[in-house]
Amino acid sequence: MIRRGTYAGDTRIGWLEWLPWMVAIAIFFALPEYLPLGARILVFVLFALSLDLILGYGGIITLGHTAFFGLGAYVAGILGAKAGVTDPLLQMAAAAAAAAVLGVVTGAIILRTKGLTLLMLTLAITSILLEIANKATNLTGGADGLSGVTVAPVLGLFRFDIFGKTAYLYCLLALFVGWWVVRRIVYSPFGTSLVGIRENTVRMHAIGSPAYARLVAAYTISATIAGCAGALLTQTNQFVGLNVLSFEFSGELLVMLVLGGVGRIYGAFVGPLVYMIAQDQLAKQFPEYWYFGIGLLLVAVVLFARGGLLGIVDAAVVKFRGARR
Repeated sequence: MIRRGTYAGDTRIGWLEWLPWMVAIAIFFALPEYLPLGARILVFVLFALSLDLILGYGGIITLGHTAFFGLGAYVAGILGAKAGVTDPLLQMAAAAAAAAVLGVVTGAIILRTKGLTLLMLTLAITSILLEIANKATNLTGGADGLSGVTVAPVLGLFRFDIFGKTAYLYCLLALFVGWWVVRRIVYSPFGTSLVGIRENTVRMHAIGSPAYARLVAAYTISATIAGCAGALLTQTNQFVGLNVLSFEFSGELLVMLVLGGVGRIYGAFVGPLVYMIAQDQLAKQFPEYWYFGIGLLLVAVVLFARGGLLGIVDAAVVKFRGARR
């Protein structure tokens, strides 16, 4: 059974945890025509994973996580289109650094608040960045977006092709690194303290845990990972627009995570996959009403699947084990 928000005390990777990676590699060979969509899904999985770290484990409710994603996307885009820095790893490193700085600065301020105030402050930060991106047309392209982003071959060997092969493998490798980092954090004493802070901050203070400092640290790590995801989107599309900083984008990300299951690590894998495949298929069949189908799916999951789609898996496993006894 997939454990939710707990510290297992054993960081060894179980065989079932290798399943998503085996499926991703199989898709590369079996469905080459879907690799561009696959690369986009991998980017959103990484983005959702970064949100799950602070929302599912730290209990930090935010609707402004796109601030870090969008900043990372624009930093990578500006470097590739304006500054002549075309190496994808340097672009990603710069995007991660910029998102980390924004994360630690804003986190140190907003994490002193709670509830609705915290939620509104996260939205305000994203709105400020959106307005800056819209007005700084010389750097960002404004409402027209930033095009002409140049990305050199990865390690000087693997060029981004129109079939999406390099982009898919590049995003898969970045996701693997991000997953490994988040998993190490979750299954560690630090991760356990985050869950404790989420459940009862007063009690964590009573036992001497530096709750505020740990929340800021988790928020900064999450922001860094989100910045990397934003850089990946820019590099694979070679374009970045204002939508990466939009409120709708934040809402979509939260829907993806709720669909998969909050506070489960692998809910961040399942949610974006289901959401984006459903979006792709519904948009083909019902171009004007596909949001209605997504809404019905979300309502059904919230009402009948406690803990998201992975909650269904957990319930089925428990039922199966009970039947065998």
